This record gives sequence, C-alpha cells and structure tokens, in this order.
Amino acid sequence: MKELAWEIAETHRAMRRHFDRRASALGVTTAQWRVIAHVAHSPGIKQVELAERLDVEPITAGRILDRLEEAGLVERQPDPADRRAWRLFLTEKAKPISNKLRDLAEDLSDEAFAGFDPEQLQLIRDQLAKVRENVSRTDSVQRKSA
Repeated sequence: MKELAWEIAETHRAMRRHFDRRASALGVTTAQWRVIAHVAHSPGIKQVELAERLDVEPITAGRILDRLEEAGLVERQPDPADRRAWRLFLTEKAKPISNKLRDLAEDLSDEAFAGFDPEQLQLIRDQLAKVRENVSRTDSVQRKSA
C-alpha cells in the first residue's frame, strides 16, 4: 500500500515539474502561478487561507503576494467582517496570465490522461476524493486527541 502513496506523490511531482517548465515561459515562478491559480479559483480567499492551501507560513504567502501586488497582478481588499484579514482578488492585468495558466493545465491534463476513457477518469477522481476524505478524517481525529 505504501508503494501506491509513493506513486501518487511521484506522479504529482512529475506533473508539477512539467507544468513549472511551461509556466516559466509566462514569466511566473512556481510560487507565483500557484497563488494566481488559487486566487483565480477562489476569488476573495483570505490571505491566511491561501497560505494554508499553499502549505506555507503566512509570512511566506505575504511575501509572494507583495511581489504580485507590486506587479499589479493581485489586489488585497480589507475583509468587511474582520479588520485584521485581507481578501485576495486578481486584477484585470492578471486575467490573461491566469487564462494562459488554465490553458496550460488543460493541455497537461489532456497529455497526462491520454488513452483514458471518461468512465475511467471519473473512477480515478472518485477514488482520489475518497483518499482525501480518509486522510482528512484521520487528521481530524488526530488533532482532537492531541
């Protein structure tokens, strides 16, 4: 079973490296495209939530956001419900980059999953969702007992 987890991790790493190389042609680093992708997917995400999704410390996410904000790609807006929090949005300037990143992701998916029929792909998605659910449940139990 541990070999399967290793295979999943290695597949993720290979796909991410392949995407990184393609995204670098757009002039964005791995950290930057990940932020752009998350903010595009979840407009208004809180800065602290973004850090959690990126699996980085909030200060690290803040530095990446500082650079993207200076470049005019991301905008921080105060959270009306929490004066300490910032909500994140892409600017109009970022939308063409975000669209190109989405197109790159679609191309990579097409290449990576070539030869699979739609039913196989749905089965894989369902099984991976179950893995995430199991991990989340285990993590939740461990946090409660700590």
